[in-house]
Amino acid sequence: MKLPISVCMLVKNEEENLLKSLPSLSVFEEILAYDSGSTDNSQLICQQHGVKIIEGDWHGFSRTRTKLFSQARQPWVFWLDADEIVTDQLIDELQAIYKSEIKVNGFLINRMVFFQGKWVRHGEWFPDWNLRIFRADFWEIKDYEVHESIDLTGKSFRLSGIIEHYSYKNWADRNNRVESYSTLWAEMKKREGKQILHGEGFIRATWRFFRSYFIKLGFMDGLIGLRVAISIAREVLLKYKKLRLLNSK
Repeated sequence: MKLPISVCMLVKNEEENLLKSLPSLSVFEEILAYDSGSTDNSQLICQQHGVKIIEGDWHGFSRTRTKLFSQARQPWVFWLDADEIVTDQLIDELQAIYKSEIKVNGFLINRMVFFQGKWVRHGEWFPDWNLRIFRADFWEIKDYEVHESIDLTGKSFRLSGIIEHYSYKNWADRNNRVESYSTLWAEMKKREGKQILHGEGFIRATWRFFRSYFIKLGFMDGLIGLRVAISIAREVLLKYKKLRLLNSK
């Protein structure tokens, strides 16, 4: 039995990730990929796995996802990124759940990052609960430039199965995305009129490092836990530095 769920993915030059993520999705009734200009074999790989391709311009994360989700034909939507793999455990759990009446409108799924040859099991990156499966008529996305999320009407339930997240190829890739996301965040907060206090960025960055490395036990992941905590603090510093510069213009 196929699950009455539309898997929805944003795609642009994701051939390497798609080769890993698509094979596990045959159990879902529909797979949609919104392609905003791939120049590699992403579309060919999608076609080989029965994915319906929707081509269109990039309108920012929130608006593009809204456009994609709105084209889902199944009663449930599964927000999945190209660099995420649905585990067998999660699929088995979903198959059991969808055999009976479902009394919630969404499901939260935990993600675990694989980075630098290791699973990151502590700190800011794990646990990482996200509302990823939801009824097609009970959701909306606020128009955020980055770190967008689903607003759900009604109750949700946490699943025990996880998503494997292959988010970054290496530290250079991580740093490039930190640069990009911090810029998007600063521009968004500038438009919202956010003002910052003197030293606020340093204080917030210090707190994020402390929370990630000590409170959330990042130190238990060894060197990778330390480097992740430093990277998170650096991202916070960059966000506030860029916002301060924008506000000074």
